Formats: sequence, structure tokens, C-alpha cells
Amino acid sequence: MKDTTVIGVAGCGAMGLPMAQQLQKAGYSVWGFDVRPADRFKDFASRMIEDPSEFSARIDTLISVVRDQHQNLDLLFDNQAIMKRANPPKTVIISSTLSPRFLPEMAKRLPPGTALVDAPMSGAPARAEDGTLTFMVGGNNEIVSDLMVLFKTMGNDVHHLGSTGMGMTCKVINNFVSVTGFAAVRKALMAADILGLQRQRLLKVMRSSSGSTWYGDNIDRISWAREGYSAANTIGILEKDMLSFLDAISDCENIEVKKLAGSVLDIVRAVEPLE
Repeated sequence: MKDTTVIGVAGCGAMGLPMAQQLQKAGYSVWGFDVRPADRFKDFASRMIEDPSEFSARIDTLISVVRDQHQNLDLLFDNQAIMKRANPPKTVIISSTLSPRFLPEMAKRLPPGTALVDAPMSGAPARAEDGTLTFMVGGNNEIVSDLMVLFKTMGNDVHHLGSTGMGMTCKVINNFVSVTGFAAVRKALMAADILGLQRQRLLKVMRSSSGSTWYGDNIDRISWAREGYSAANTIGILEKDMLSFLDAISDCENIEVKKLAGSVLDIVRAVEPLE
């Protein structure tokens, strides 16, 4: 694949840009696309293509790392309309975190013969920069087998979970747990303040005990860890991820799961910056 496939990464933000750079470092031909001007991307600026038609025509495999469902629709079919151009890519990999219920609609709108693979990732920007992401993949066995070398270039833990949609299903459930942990830690820090326990002492104990969580264990290394809620920042992405989980389980009869997810979502939306 490395000798012939040209890869396009759309959405070169905190995750997409280091993913593209890992692929380039490994010797792949990689082009980036983003709604922001190319000169915003420093060392990668020469690999950014601003025209959607040129980007579409140049690449064989598209990795979408744009923010949400709306941006994916814009990218593929509406505003930038990558898949409606004269020479669209033959493989589309969705690495955004979306509800798995959205994928069949997306698949119906793709050109005939285009392969759709869902491959959301976990690990935050630091692991994207190290090439140590975790990928949760859904798609045709043969196609995923061919793409595995790409995933292993960007990550060190790749799980093929079944047909298209299974990667996204696993990701939204994983994120339900992760966001719940975030909400619990923020509430725990509030309790520590009220009860007169120093936050750092609590976090140190939790790291080596049953209160261990990804967010709490890494709070001093996560760039957005002390942010308050805004629809435009990373806490807003947590909101989006919980909404994706709620959409995924919308037909589920387990009311308790929905209540818990709804309560966590309320906490996320009310989070204030940590001082």
C-alpha cells in the first residue's frame, strides 16, 4: 500500500495533523485538507490542499477526522462535497466519533464501489503525536486487512470489531465510560474542596487505588483538563460524544442507561474551569 496509495487526511486539527505526520514520517504520500488556510499548518503547510476538487482528485484513501456529523456531511457530500467530485477516493475511513446509526445513511450516499470503514480512535493528541493511538475498526475483512498497516502506523493497538459500524459502536460505549469518569472526577474535586482535602493529594491517592480513571490519572498532562464547558472546545466534544452514545441507544429499552447518560451530559454542560 505504501508504494501506491495516496492518503488524504481531512480535518487537520489536534488529532488529524499528527496522524498525517505519522503517515508521512513512515513514507506514505499524504495530503491534508482543512477549512483553515494552509499557512496555519507550519511544517505541514506544503502538504495542505485548499481546493476540494484538487484534494479529491489527488488521493485514493480519505481519512476523515472532522469534528461531527454535520462536518462529515459537508466534507463528503454538501459544502466541500469530496465524494461528488470527478475522481473521488475509493476508500473512506471515518475516524470522527459519530453515532453508528449515522453510518448506513452515509454509505447510501457514497459512489458505487466506494468502501466505507469506521475507525474512530482514542488516545488524545499526545498519543497521536507518538503514533500510539488505539483504533476501533469496523468494515469488510479484506478491506480492513489491507488498511491495517495504516492503522498500525498511527497506533499501537488496533481492534477490528466486525462489520461497518462496530468500530463506532465500541467507540461511543468507550466514550460513555470515559466521559462518565471525567464527570465523576470533576465532582470529586468539588467534594475535596468542600471537605478540606487538597486536590493533588486526592488525585495522587486515586491514581493507585480504586478511584483511578484516565482523566484523573492524566489531569496534569491533558491540555484541556482544566477547561470549562464551551460548545467550541474539547469539553464540547465530550458533549458531542455523549450525544452520539445517546443516539446509538435511542431504541434501547434500558431506561437506567439513558438516565445515567443524561445526568452525565448535564454535568458536562455545567462544568466550569478549574482554578
